Amino acid sequence: MRCVDSDNSTYRSVLLNRPGAQPALGPDAASDTAGVAWHYGAPLVEQRGVEDPGVVVDRSHRTVISVGGPDAADYLNKLLSQKLDAVADGYSAAALNLDAQGRILHHADLTVTDGVFHLDLPEPSAHTLVDYLERMKFWSEVEIRITDLGILTVLGATPPPPPESAYVRDVDWRGPVRRDIAVPRAQLDAVVDELCSRRGGGLRLAGLMAWTAERVKALEPEVAADLDPRSIPHEVPHWIGSEDHPGAVHLEKGCYRGQETVSRVHNLGRSPRSLVLLHLDGSAPELPETGAPVVDRGRTVGRVGTVVHDCDYGPIALALVKRSAQKSTGLTAGDGVAVSVDPDSIERERGIQPGRAAINRLKGLTD
Repeated sequence: MRCVDSDNSTYRSVLLNRPGAQPALGPDAASDTAGVAWHYGAPLVEQRGVEDPGVVVDRSHRTVISVGGPDAADYLNKLLSQKLDAVADGYSAAALNLDAQGRILHHADLTVTDGVFHLDLPEPSAHTLVDYLERMKFWSEVEIRITDLGILTVLGATPPPPPESAYVRDVDWRGPVRRDIAVPRAQLDAVVDELCSRRGGGLRLAGLMAWTAERVKALEPEVAADLDPRSIPHEVPHWIGSEDHPGAVHLEKGCYRGQETVSRVHNLGRSPRSLVLLHLDGSAPELPETGAPVVDRGRTVGRVGTVVHDCDYGPIALALVKRSAQKSTGLTAGDGVAVSVDPDSIERERGIQPGRAAINRLKGLTD
């Protein structure tokens, strides 16, 4: 039986009542900004706070799903891209739900506590994921709930977990030190006050703009804004797990929907596109919007995702760009805005993949 404890469709965080709080202008569902503050009056100063003393960001507009019951681990292990059948309490990673062709449908951050799996993701996609999980229950003994927990993300510091927290996770990602804290939404005000007090860490409250700038620099996409219906996991290279990095895709686990595509790309080739960081010409009168084409001398080679101003780099964006065009010096986006791919965001060559090497050896035997 599905139990729904909250409705995010009109969610408005209590922290929007704080002095100076400003929502995102013209919020777009694809960018996952509605319901929380974009900044609190000084967005670039708030970004500086990541370095010192650290900031706390209200991400309580995300939906937290809980999956519990005796079969929860095996049930989720069969459906998602992460290996979950033998994880211990406190385990945290990301996980994907793929379609039969290996295209990305959902991306969630995941934490296990007291045997219950908590998955948080943007509100619109959370409900479609719950619908899918419900359809796949069959005889599994699991309980799927939409909770009333809200996520607070601390960047640049690791304060002690507040007593009100349902769970805490230290996130393995490419950005600054990050700790996600899940608390009941009714406790958001009190927990933020505690985190910003001297005894709680002395953090600064920052808006979602600060988080978004760090997310973009860390090459961490949102599915709706930064990917498209054709996207597969290898287009976000660090989502592919390794021995010391769980990522979002475990390469040595049993069957799940879309696994064939993951295995084929990993063993035989590379995705034609990958996610990169764009630097945008800040002198342009209007910056490109999410979904705008990336063009190389008249030829469309990608699409723009999240666009944001960073306190150090100026306007930056995520973009899916064909690998063959990532080093081009003639890229533009939107209405001819000059852009360039950050070289550090280009995936390094992995050499010949194992499957391709085996094929080459076989060809050598037959030549």
